[in-house]
Amino acid sequence: MVVELPHTPSFGLDGRKALVTGAGRGIGLAAATALANVGAEVLLTARTKSEIDEAAKAICDTGRSASAQVLDVTDRAGVQEVVDGAGPFHVLFNNAGMNRPALAVNVTESDYDEVMGLNVKAAYFTAQMVARNMIDAGVAGSIINVSSQMGHVGAQGRTVYCASKHAIEGFTRALAWEVGEYGIRVNTLCPTFIETPMTRPMLADTEFMDRVLSKIALGRVGTVEDIMGAVVYLASDASQLVTGSALLVDGGWTAN
Repeated sequence: MVVELPHTPSFGLDGRKALVTGAGRGIGLAAATALANVGAEVLLTARTKSEIDEAAKAICDTGRSASAQVLDVTDRAGVQEVVDGAGPFHVLFNNAGMNRPALAVNVTESDYDEVMGLNVKAAYFTAQMVARNMIDAGVAGSIINVSSQMGHVGAQGRTVYCASKHAIEGFTRALAWEVGEYGIRVNTLCPTFIETPMTRPMLADTEFMDRVLSKIALGRVGTVEDIMGAVVYLASDASQLVTGSALLVDGGWTAN
């Protein structure tokens, strides 16, 4: 008897285009690099021209395909221009975000508006525009909304951030149902604390770091390399039956 073996789905993204927001450093840069490394043509966007120009050049110097475009994702007209001009995209890594740690009794309206404006409103409309473009072009793609372990738990001093990431989780699940009929998958990537330029000052606080490590089963914070495989998985055909899900890269934080 001849055994017919199943075929392992491809993790490759050859011939596909990816849009990465907040791509100049940290998680965004890691995602852009990972997507390019498996064959995607990646457009890196962020507000700082020098960062994304240098990042795109570094990726191209490895023989991969990348370009850069300055973009403020809170500017909806600017996002639409990028989507119309460079799309349709097969992958969106919806990453731009911020945090302003403060106890709820000290949060200002400005703090709230800026965090929610970037983490929720901008992410929502960026995903909307890319999804609409995918549907119009008949592209079965993948939208990866960057959430956090804080989208699944609560934490002192992070009421607004937690609210923003819980919102992204709900939005992702609902959008997955709306666009599933078009072959578009929508998921969240939920990291724990990752060593990046944004988190480095917090993690340098020994007391804070000790509290963080006490909640991570694997006993360490993450590096940007820790999220790269997850990005490729969610972007590729390897996850073609995965939608409306949250992929937690949190070292076990939410398992307890």
